[in-house]
Amino acid sequence: MSATGSVTAVRGTGTTAVQGAPCWVTLMTHDLPAAQAFYSEVLGWRFRPGTLGVEFSIALADRQPVAGIGALSPSWRVAVAWMPYFAVTSADETAARILERGATVAVGPLEVGDGRAAIAADRDGAVFGLWQGQTLSWAVGQGAAPACLELRTRDAFDAAIFYAEVLGWASGLPGTCDVTYEHDEVIVRDGEQTVAALRGGGVETAPDPHIRPRWHVHFPVTDIERVTATAVAAGGVVMPVTPTADSMGCQAVIRDPDGGLFTVSTPQGPGLVTGRAVSHPAPV
Repeated sequence: MSATGSVTAVRGTGTTAVQGAPCWVTLMTHDLPAAQAFYSEVLGWRFRPGTLGVEFSIALADRQPVAGIGALSPSWRVAVAWMPYFAVTSADETAARILERGATVAVGPLEVGDGRAAIAADRDGAVFGLWQGQTLSWAVGQGAAPACLELRTRDAFDAAIFYAEVLGWASGLPGTCDVTYEHDEVIVRDGEQTVAALRGGGVETAPDPHIRPRWHVHFPVTDIERVTATAVAAGGVVMPVTPTADSMGCQAVIRDPDGGLFTVSTPQGPGLVTGRAVSHPAPV
């Protein structure tokens, strides 16, 4: 599959996302039909083809776009993972800022339809994408789109400085995201909506890749017990989570059968839901 496949669904609908705000999420997987079957069963998604053909699909909930799922080429030695894209005014300038700060640009910037895209990794290895151009009518916290994005990393404050410098967070300019520090987390808001949170404590050198710095995607659900039980029955694994005392919601981290991690959250708390943990026994 072309590297452009993971951003195909972001293109060309006449909507312009806020600078530095999340504008799409994708999953790159080894078995696209199996991934579609799993997420259809667990989250109720339906799928339509992306514009690059059968190797990429767009997940729909109530006929609205939620996420993209693409097929990894067998020759690609990369981990199956969910990845967010952030809107930028210039993918080339943003990529240059990423490189200047000691991080990595793995793909691009390259032209995708009427826009430009790139895939990068921050200084601790968390992978994310850039998108310059018009987007789908999609926003964090709206409908079945992700309730929030969460970066679990080694040093949240250092990561916040990096992302602020490359994405324009907290610049004070109109049409950009604001940043605050609350309860040992860095909170990113687009207006009143919390769109991302950065949390420290990820172990950069740990042998388990599931706890290395990465972006986690939180999908909203109403019946978390049913969702987690369905995920286990469909071949997924519910991972241990750490509850916090300041939220009345609950969350569960799920690993799909191909290794992709995502979080399901009930709609409680200020954007991120990190309250009562839900766990079901499942084979690893």
